Amino acid sequence: MGKIGVGIIGSRFAADLHIHAYEKLRGQKLEIIAVCSKNRESAEAFAKKFEIPNAFTDYRQMLERKDIQVVDLCVATDLHHTIAIQAAEAGKHIICEKPLTGCFKEAEKASRQSMMEEALKNAESVLKAVRKNRVKFCYAENFVYAPPLAKLKGLMKACQGTVLDIRAEESHSGSHAVYSREWKTSGGGSLMRLGSHPIGAVLHLKHYEGLMKFGRPIRAKSVIGDVGQLTKIEAFRKEPKKWMVDSWVDVEDWSAALITFEDGSKASIHSTDVSLGGVKNLISVYLSNAVAQININPNNSLVVYSPEGNIFGSEYITEKVETKAGWQFPSPDEDWMRGYPQEMEDFMNAIIEDRDPISGPDLAYETVEVIYAAYLSAENGKRIELPKK
Repeated sequence: MGKIGVGIIGSRFAADLHIHAYEKLRGQKLEIIAVCSKNRESAEAFAKKFEIPNAFTDYRQMLERKDIQVVDLCVATDLHHTIAIQAAEAGKHIICEKPLTGCFKEAEKASRQSMMEEALKNAESVLKAVRKNRVKFCYAENFVYAPPLAKLKGLMKACQGTVLDIRAEESHSGSHAVYSREWKTSGGGSLMRLGSHPIGAVLHLKHYEGLMKFGRPIRAKSVIGDVGQLTKIEAFRKEPKKWMVDSWVDVEDWSAALITFEDGSKASIHSTDVSLGGVKNLISVYLSNAVAQININPNNSLVVYSPEGNIFGSEYITEKVETKAGWQFPSPDEDWMRGYPQEMEDFMNAIIEDRDPISGPDLAYETVEVIYAAYLSAENGKRIELPKK
């Protein structure tokens, strides 16, 4: 096939990440045909900035174009499953930001059991549409493509050790996106927004181990979860200056999940909005004959010090850091370290070669399943057993 035509739905943070990840592929394997945003001004500004020939305010017009083979969903999570189904029915391959979907209701008006059922129903409806229309579903979990994790997979293959314990985290000082404050627009708090990354990475590593050794993935068997609203602690509320986001309405700002896999191995996940000092993207893997430490953020490929925050001016350091003073860990190529260009190249190759992407629908579904099982566990105070696949 010729160059793949891509249409991007969304024009903000995620779209900006993705357009930069496409950079080396544009003009070779793909062309960005159009961008869509509900706000015409935003769509046209994005199109102008990145030299995209068409701007839309209605994504359905984009789906009608024959020169677009792939739609990239860079929209809020509550829109994912609806647009993905329509895209599949239009015969378009799909790139979908994490997480795939969820349940979007006020937290106090639904049990976590009903939320889990609805979230999985939404996820299954997407997978059903993808299978029926024979299109590719590319799950944009960039942790899977991060160079340190990709290298670890090679080391796992070489050492053939048993993965016994994985500890993974994504944390920072809170999202500034307004939608993130309420369950009805975000589908959950820190576990949903941040936890989907380390959960996806952990599940992928166990899937990989199983496929390598037994020809089938090792899947999650049960989940124990806990959540909290730490910025509602009275002592914190009385502090005159807040260094972290504290305007959460009905979602958690702290979460933990313990996953037990079919082979008895364990993984523990932390995802919080109460961690100062920039984004932490960390994974520790304990094998029977080796130990691996993945530091996506922060990493010490470059370490700098300045006595005052204004010394480096407007130069970017790293995501979510509160000050540029003191010791800092600037990432020389943050997008590459986090796997964004690598994931987009795999997605395009998967479409061209008619194969499944490394990060695909099974990982997307199981991530939603684990997240909502953890929410259910936190509500009920007990382990949640997952259906055997």
